This record gives sequence, C-alpha cells and structure tokens, in this order.
Amino acid sequence: MADRPSGDVHRRVEHVERCLAEVVGDRRFRPDLVLHELEAWVFAAADEPGLLPGPESAERLKRDVAAAGGPELVNDGPATAPSKRLLDYCPTYLKTPDGPIAVEELGVARARAVCPHLDAWLRTFEE
Repeated sequence: MADRPSGDVHRRVEHVERCLAEVVGDRRFRPDLVLHELEAWVFAAADEPGLLPGPESAERLKRDVAAAGGPELVNDGPATAPSKRLLDYCPTYLKTPDGPIAVEELGVARARAVCPHLDAWLRTFEE
C-alpha cells in the first residue's frame, strides 16, 4: 500500500483495519487485527497459575512484556515472535488448546487493561 504509515505498530494495524472497513463498506463490520496473534493475550496471562509449567516460564513472559512495553508489542521477528518464544519457553505449548485456555483465564477485563488495541476495538461496541 502506497499510503501505509510508518511508525508504531498500532498506527500500522489501525491503517489496515480502516482499509478493510472501507472495502467492506458496512458500518456493522468492525475489523480487529490481533497484534501478533493470540499469543499476545497468552503473554498477558503470564501470571495465571498453572498456565505454563514452572514459574521460570511465566517470569520470562513477564520480562518480555516489560521489555516490549506491553503484551501486544512483543515481537522482534520471525525467530522471536511470540509463538516462537512460547515454544522456546514451554516446548509443550500448543496454540489451539493452550491459547484459548490462557485467554479464558486472563478474562476480558484484564485483557482490556493490558492490551490497548483490544480495548479500543471492544469500546466500539459500547458506543
């Protein structure tokens, strides 16, 4: 896209969401691109007991979140993307069964508190 904005990931993903909404052209369609996929929410749930084996895995997730500035921002590249980090920290992690459990344990209120992009999208339904 020629008019793709530079800058932070939030600006770039909001641009794509706006473009999708314009193409669909229906006010009921509210696109939400989850920043760095479901794993962003798994990182947000690092404090949930029993989510990952051993406290060291949770501590690594929390350090990554703190270094990135939030769970939605954990992403350095193909080798260090959130899904790759989770597999490194917990080789038994499986996205389809473990990810939804983590999100359920996290809960909507806590997810909104630490994931501003998710919160902004959910607020569009409250207007």
